[in-house]
Parts: sequence; C-alpha cells; structure tokens
Amino acid sequence: ENRELKAKVTQEAEAQLSTQAVFASNTSTLPITGLAEASKRAENFIGLHFFSPVDKMPLVEIICGEKTSDETLALAYDYVQQIGKTPIVVNDSRGFYTSRVFGTFANEGIAMLGEGIPAAAIENAAFLLGFPVGPLAVTDEVSLTLVDKIRKQSMLDMAEEGKEFVHHPAEKTVDKMLAMERVGKLAGAGFYSYPKDTKKHLWSGLKETFEQADKAIVLQEIKDRLLYIQAIETVRCFEENVLTSVRDANIGSIMGIGFPVWTGGILQFINQTGLDAFIERAETLFVTCGERFRVPILLKDMAKNNLIFKD
Repeated sequence: ENRELKAKVTQEAEAQLSTQAVFASNTSTLPITGLAEASKRAENFIGLHFFSPVDKMPLVEIICGEKTSDETLALAYDYVQQIGKTPIVVNDSRGFYTSRVFGTFANEGIAMLGEGIPAAAIENAAFLLGFPVGPLAVTDEVSLTLVDKIRKQSMLDMAEEGKEFVHHPAEKTVDKMLAMERVGKLAGAGFYSYPKDTKKHLWSGLKETFEQADKAIVLQEIKDRLLYIQAIETVRCFEENVLTSVRDANIGSIMGIGFPVWTGGILQFINQTGLDAFIERAETLFVTCGERFRVPILLKDMAKNNLIFKD
C-alpha cells in the first residue's frame, strides 16, 4: 500500500505496453483515481481487488476511477468472469467497499480487546455468528505492520487533501502490539502464537496486557458490535455512491469479507432485522461505543418511508 512505489511500477510497465492495454491495480485501500494519476492513460486504469487466498476466494471487486472508461470496465468484467470469479462493481473510495467495511470488523474486535474484553470471548462471538475467522485472527493474517502502513498512508493522503483523519480506538492496541514486536502470523507472533509443532493459540500475554478482571462480558453485545458496525458502514457506502447495487453489497459481503451466510448479506441483515429495530439498537451502540455507530441519514429516511434495501 505504497503510493510512490505503485506510481513507479505503473510508469515502468506502461512504457512496455500497447496504448490499448488495460492496467489494473490489486490495491486493497488506495483510491484508484489517485493511483491513475501516474498513468498516461487514466481511462485504461482500473482496480481489480482480489481476496486472499486467491485460489479459494470467489470474489473480485472491480473499482472504477473517475476517468475509467466504460470499455475498460467491460473488459475487466469479462476478464473476471473468464477466470472463474464473481465480479462486483463499485465506485472509487478509500478502501472501496470490501476493505472499508471489513476494516470496521477487525477494528471493532481490536477495540474491544483494548477495552478489557477477553480475546477468547471476542473470537468465539465471531465464530458463533458464522464468521469464518475472528477479528484478531484475521488481523494476524493481514499483519499489524500492514495495518499500520495503511493508517500512515491514509493520514498522509488525507492531510494532502485537506481532510481530517478520524482516529479509531483500536489504534492504541495496535501500537502496543507493534511495540512488543507481535506483528502477525508471518512473524510467528501476533494476537496469536504460532508454535511449529502445534496449532496456533491466543497469546497468553493478552490477558495481562489488555484484559480487565472486572470487565463484564455480554456475549450479545459483542455479537451486535461486530455485525452492526459493518452494516452501518455499508449504508454509508450507499450514501456516498460507492455502492450502487444491493446485490453487489450482499454478494460482496458474503463472498469477499465472510459476512455470515445466514444473514443473506449485510443489507439483507438490516432488512430481516427490520429498519426500526436496527436503528434502535444502533442508537444504543452509538451512546455506549461512540460516533462510529451513528445511524446514517439514509437509513432513517428509508425507515420513515417504509422502504427496504432492494435492487
């Protein structure tokens, strides 16, 4: 997630390509419009966001930059289908749709750990909901080093754009882990320990570093925070026109970021909960957890008009 390096690679590659070639970036968070500034043919520049592990994950998120042509989008869509993947199409944004929403899942789990909630309770709540992996385990897979790089690059970019970077309570926990050189799975040490001869297990040091003995553990609260934070961020993506299709939101959430299958997808989760009930619970979480749980205006307007999410 290094803008300067990507610009260098883009320019060196384009010098060897035909003028009709399409250049696609697999970036997870950097806006495509900004990356396309390094290209001489921004209309041929597009985002193709694959998911790890690529051989198993069926989704590819196609991201259109401001100058991406319809022809380039059509070629990218065809390409994704030809290699046996399922495409969704979104508009440009930092983190696009999937990384942006998935980041809220990881951050919420890390924030809860920082509040003193036991790591096992957080990971088990995710498992009970139907997530394939918990927020702490998945952060280890990505690596806390990359999480830190993404944060720093985002801060630099937003400063240049004259925008305010909103800090997340999870950052303090990430910084503590980095200071202890527990950076993730590849290093053999993160939220989990990775012994060579046995299965991974939660690092015993988490207990003394973060847990609070008198912290009340409310399983439903943990579950709701993991589900609702992603749903709220998805609605924000709709408000900002990053998402234009309910179908793409639901398919992308299940196939790309592992949102529980029983929900039918993130927006269908809101539908089946009922907009009024969802808003009521979200407003409670806003009071107890903070600004990130504020209910989007779009959702309140839909509730007033008895609307649901449908294409």
